[in-house]
Amino acid sequence: MADRTPAPDTPELRARWGSFAWTKENKKEADREIAKYPDGRQKSAVMALLDLGQRQVGAETDTQGWLPLPVIEYIADYLSMPVIRVLEVATFYFMYNMKPVGKFHVQVCGTTPCMLRGSDDIISACKKRGMAKGEVSEDGLWTLTEVECMGNCATAPMVQINDDNYEDLTPERLDVVLDALAAGETPKAGTQEPGRHTSEPKDGVTSLKEMVDANHDYRPEYKPVHKDAS
Repeated sequence: MADRTPAPDTPELRARWGSFAWTKENKKEADREIAKYPDGRQKSAVMALLDLGQRQVGAETDTQGWLPLPVIEYIADYLSMPVIRVLEVATFYFMYNMKPVGKFHVQVCGTTPCMLRGSDDIISACKKRGMAKGEVSEDGLWTLTEVECMGNCATAPMVQINDDNYEDLTPERLDVVLDALAAGETPKAGTQEPGRHTSEPKDGVTSLKEMVDANHDYRPEYKPVHKDAS
């Protein structure tokens, strides 16, 4: 699993990120998020602002983005929160990166459904391309992380790369996706199974067939079973 420890607070880190401040557009977005909450509840915007801060760092570094400690401190000050409270949120949720990552953050689900469907082979395919868990590859393109279930069990195995999911993977299908990303292209997100659109059975519907073309009310067909009271 990913290390949730923040990057060391070094002079180099302070020199690079100590003067962090919202861009003009991101300040507008941050204030919009805060305005969604009633007076006294502005701290509820902390998750949105952490995501915004990570994306700004990503835009400045041409990576998927991460949260240096000075950025966390800036957000804490912006929301009038103790730094430790913001840090607690950032380290709890895997959507926030606590250390530098590559341009593409490849998060491979290793939970049981994906493991049974070949996630070990997916991780091996990543490693063959020079990825190592928790590290930025030499070319700066990739960071590999093994994560817990991301809710795509019906289309396992899957990976999340930045903001997109790629499902029904094989090592060969993953290579196609990664080659496209490396070439600056935008591969099709979602299932990679030919002819499949979402998570419907790939061999066709076997139940609730009347729902394929239109909504169908099954209630009249339901016959409750009455047990003999005696």
